[in-house]
Amino acid sequence: MASTTVADALGVIGVELQNVVTALRGVDQEPFERALGLLTEAQRVFVHGAGRSGLALRSTAMRLMHLGLDVHVVGEVTAPAIRGGDLLLVASGSGTTGGIVRAARTAAEVGARVLAVSTTSTSPLSEVADETLVVPAATKTDRSGAASAQYAGSLFEQAVGVLGDALFHALWQRSGQSADDLWPRHANLE
Repeated sequence: MASTTVADALGVIGVELQNVVTALRGVDQEPFERALGLLTEAQRVFVHGAGRSGLALRSTAMRLMHLGLDVHVVGEVTAPAIRGGDLLLVASGSGTTGGIVRAARTAAEVGARVLAVSTTSTSPLSEVADETLVVPAATKTDRSGAASAQYAGSLFEQAVGVLGDALFHALWQRSGQSADDLWPRHANLE
C-alpha cells in the first residue's frame, strides 16, 4: 500500500468539497431562500447536531450571533426552552439520529419551525422539518467510497460548515451591515 501524504489527502478533500459546492450551486435555490427566510423571521435560533455535525453548527451559531440574531446552542446550560416563533436549525446526515429527530419533534410540537441539513429529503427528520437542505455527501455509515473517499461522513460535516458560512454570508450581505458593525459582537473574552 502506497503512503498517502497530507498533500494527497488535501487534494481528495478539496476536490470532494468543491464537487459538493458545485452541486449545491446548481440545484434549485428556492430551499436556500426559504432557509434564509426562516433564519431572518425567527425570534430566536437554536442549533443542534450530534458529533462533528454539531460542532460545525456551533460555528454557524457564532456567525449568526455576530449578525445580531438571538442564538442558542441546544444542550448548553444557558439555552432556554424553545417556543413558537423560534427556529431549530439541525444537522443529521442520515436524518435518523434519535436525539436530533426528538428535538425536531419537540420544537414542532411547541410551534417552532425546523430547518434541517441532511443528505436526504426522505427521513424522519425531513418529515418534521419545515425545510430540508439536502447536501450530496456520504452519511457516516456509507463505506462504499462512491460519494466520498473520506471516513464516516467527513464530507457531510465539512459541507455543513461551508453551508453555514454561506447562509451567514448571504444574510450578512443582505443586512447592509459592515464588518465594523458586526465586530462589537465578536468575543472579547478570549
